[in-house]
Formats: sequence, C-alpha cells, structure tokens
Amino acid sequence: MFDIAIIGAGPAGASAAIFTAKAGKKTLLIDSDKSMTKRAWIENHYGVSEISGPDLVETGKKQAKKLGAEVVLTEVTNITKNEDGFEIETDGTQFQAKQIILASGVSVALAEKIGVNTKEGTEPRIKTVLDVDTDGKTNVEGIWAAGTCAGVSVHTIITAGDGAKVAINLLSELNGERYVDHDILK
Repeated sequence: MFDIAIIGAGPAGASAAIFTAKAGKKTLLIDSDKSMTKRAWIENHYGVSEISGPDLVETGKKQAKKLGAEVVLTEVTNITKNEDGFEIETDGTQFQAKQIILASGVSVALAEKIGVNTKEGTEPRIKTVLDVDTDGKTNVEGIWAAGTCAGVSVHTIITAGDGAKVAINLLSELNGERYVDHDILK
C-alpha cells in the first residue's frame, strides 16, 4: 500500500512526488508517457537556461526516484475508493494508495469517470479542468489535483510549483501541522 499515488509524471506530478518521497511517504508516480511537456522547448523555466520537454520530464522522474518514489510506466484505467483508500487499476496491474494526486495535464477523463467535479477552464485551449479548493483538494475525499488539470497555467514552472504546493498541503494535512522542507547548504 502506497501512502500517495500520483497520476501523471509531468512537471506537476514529478514535483509532487519529489516532495512526498523526500518527506518519507511511500510514493508511487504513474507515468502514461503522454505529457504535453514532451513536445515543448523551454527557455522560461527558472534555474534552467534552456531544456527540451522530454529532458525536463526525465529529470523530474529521476529526481523523484532518487528520493524514493517508485516510478511506473502505465496508464491508469480506473480508480475506486475502498475502506483503506483507493485501488488504482492500470493496463495490467493494480495498486493501492491511501491518497491520490491527479496531475494528468489536459486530460480530465479519468477524473470525471471517478466522480471528480469539473468546471470550465480559463487557459486558452483548456476547456475543462478539475474543481479544486486552494489547497488542491477535489470533492472526492482523499483525491487531490495539481497542475494544468487543476486549472493552473500550462507553463512548466507554474505546474511544477503547483505540484509542490499541493504535495506540501497534503503532507501538512497528513502530519497534522504545516510541513516545511528546507535543506541547508553544507
């Protein structure tokens, strides 16, 4: 059983996984390999002069893995709530997780299928997004959302920051106090 499963390994999902794994939570990061970032050339991401989308996505997944996340390449077909959390069905495997973060980019079909409320998007070409509160919670207890699917701008720096924010909020709720993660230069 994973503490947290993150659906989507683009900037929002990988960023969330970096924080949850580093916090010691057993983290599953599921990558469908369909991130729109994989088609991008990026010159406006803080700390990086320029990078290809595929390289940015791979760097994020490697960092999450280094910090303890399990990264799986598969597509999620369904999520069902059970007494311990959630059962995640994929093309060939099932996983269990106590909490879910949806970071599915422009795709909200899975979220709609499992009962997550949606609303009209405000970004150009993003018609529908998930209806989340300021912390990233959806209407389904235990399911959170981050990044473009949660209505933030498609820019990688913004979706990555939103993934981190949602992870921090989830960790804070699980720990019962505000979670802070600051490393100190040695």
